[in-house]
Amino acid sequence: MRKPDGRNQDSGFDYHRYHRLLTEADDEDKRLALIELLIEEKARDRLAAQRASDRAAMTALTIATVLRNGRN
Repeated sequence: MRKPDGRNQDSGFDYHRYHRLLTEADDEDKRLALIELLIEEKARDRLAAQRASDRAAMTALTIATVLRNGRN
């Protein structure tokens, strides 16, 4: 199965790119590759959001620990 061109774009929704890929998806393999690409990119976006959330939680924990130890 071929992957659509333009896979290495910046993350985020790129309407024009997806529209172009959909227009070019003129057979079953290209349509399936486009669906796979959309699924992969959504998963990557969710992973990035989870990592950002984890970093924020660790930062908050570190700050709380420093503030708690500073009061002793």
